[in-house]
Amino acid sequence: MRLLVLGGTRSGKSAHAESVAAATGADVVYVATARPDHDDAEMTARIAAHRDRRPAGWSTEETDEITRVLADNPDDTVLVDDLGGWLTRRMDATLGWTDGGAAVSDEVGALVSAVAAHPGSLVLVSPEVGLGVVPDTLSGRLFSDLVGSLNRRLAEVCDSAVLVVAGRVLPLSSPGAPAAAGRSPGHPASPAPAHPAASAPTVGGATVGGATVGGATAPAGATGDTTDPQVSGGTARDLEPETGAEDEPGPGSESAPPTHDFPGLADVAHYDDPVTFPPVHPPSHTVGDEARARQLVLTKPSGSLGRLEELGVWISSCQGTCPPRPLDRARVVVFAGDHGVAENGVSAYPREVTLQMADNIVGGGAAVSVLARAARATVRVADMSMSAERPGGLDDHKIRRSSGSIDREDALSPDEVRAAIAAGRRIADEEVDSGADLLIAGDLGIGNTTPATVITCLVTGREPVELVGRGTGIDDVGWMRKTAAIRDAMFRASGDLRDPVAMLRRVAGADLAAMAGFLAQAAIRKTPCILDGAVVTAAALLAESLAPGARQWWVAGHRSAEPAHSAALTYLSLEPILEHSMRLGEGSGAVAALPTVHAAIAILTEMATFADAGVSGKA
Repeated sequence: MRLLVLGGTRSGKSAHAESVAAATGADVVYVATARPDHDDAEMTARIAAHRDRRPAGWSTEETDEITRVLADNPDDTVLVDDLGGWLTRRMDATLGWTDGGAAVSDEVGALVSAVAAHPGSLVLVSPEVGLGVVPDTLSGRLFSDLVGSLNRRLAEVCDSAVLVVAGRVLPLSSPGAPAAAGRSPGHPASPAPAHPAASAPTVGGATVGGATVGGATAPAGATGDTTDPQVSGGTARDLEPETGAEDEPGPGSESAPPTHDFPGLADVAHYDDPVTFPPVHPPSHTVGDEARARQLVLTKPSGSLGRLEELGVWISSCQGTCPPRPLDRARVVVFAGDHGVAENGVSAYPREVTLQMADNIVGGGAAVSVLARAARATVRVADMSMSAERPGGLDDHKIRRSSGSIDREDALSPDEVRAAIAAGRRIADEEVDSGADLLIAGDLGIGNTTPATVITCLVTGREPVELVGRGTGIDDVGWMRKTAAIRDAMFRASGDLRDPVAMLRRVAGADLAAMAGFLAQAAIRKTPCILDGAVVTAAALLAESLAPGARQWWVAGHRSAEPAHSAALTYLSLEPILEHSMRLGEGSGAVAALPTVHAAIAILTEMATFADAGVSGKA
């Protein structure tokens, strides 16, 4: 019997796990992962309370060496409380807070393998992401990502899993299977809840109600009952609204066949599940260290080239080699799409400008075209949802004509959002397979800052009045209309905060959904990206939820004059390369930053070392 017990702070999950372990009748080895801290009286009291309630016959090991305990006790019942504390201790020991958890990944894999191989009874307690308090900081979000991933991997090798809420035990079904009502798995003495738990709706094989959707974790995490990891800094965010994704297709359901012949609807066939991404492997920490060491021996005072040095280290770690290779094929993909909300007077320009500007980009006369030529990059326009069409099309991944007016209706259907994400993934795959060594996503579409601001407000918890900008140059009345539309759209999606796919469907559009798929897939393909302005970075917020850790493969090209952009950058912990108050879109700000990345590469590859130049180093 291998049981995974999930729950939030003070949910009763530890007490339930202890009762399950006692019911096995075998000798129990209790693994306590909390780290005693004599300067923390409250935590010390928690640990003492746990010790006092354990039966005298149980043996206790206060350690983070779980795999060793499992190997030493193959025939005993092993209870581990909890995995959040274990992960925190291992992250501290491996400096995992600075490398995105890369160094601890082997230990996680070894733990999952040890759990799968353990012949005796095993009860694992772990915090369920989204049901506890974790600071909204980079380390807090990283902890949430890693715990969510660990929980999913353990659930795959455990015989059963339960979620404990307010002391009530809810059995969790396998993906696509109905939840068993009544007694909880692994604990025949557990009473049935007053109302049997319905099976949670699923999206792309992931549980909606459990805060992990489409292979992604919710942006806030959970800590255990008494062994909460001490992630410092920040304040907690309330992400507890009801889910609104009940009509998303599950992994075992058959979607209705497309009723239109848009070519992008066929892209879902290229992926087993278009909205579920494999784990993101971070850029090489080892090569990053090599690049930092090389910076120290170049003929300059350490740190004297500032951000250029940081960018050189980043691109080296992304490429996995030091010195880094020059960028031979930087590629810009401009995702074009119209939005129904533009008909409500939220933009200063009519919708037909989208196609006209797309033609201008293809013809080489747009700002992004000019900047790309200067930066040694090439540009492609992908029509995802323009209302008008050029005969023959601008690309072969179109999903529909215009996305819905998000203040009153969904932007996309369930089939369309899956197709749009798949289309973005396909475009990324096409570019990488064609030799692209750096990717830039650009946006094009009248009204697209409205859905972008909706997403940014929802994810960051900010108010529209703080983040609504002037976009294409709207006046005060237009600003008020835009703010009202954003508030209406936020209300419609307020139940979807845990579900990036549902958010893209309700309040984004085919262009933003494709950008999210594109940015996530670029990280999967280990290809660095430069983010552009408010629209692209809003898509990046959901790309990070679709593929946790993807942000390690991105840098921010610039800071837009749109206030929503700064909020999104802060949330992603990204510092812009340029501060030029640009707000055009098209990928122009990211392309303007590309020469700086070229320069950072040249510094590491071409600059002489002290030894090469015969220059004396620092005394």
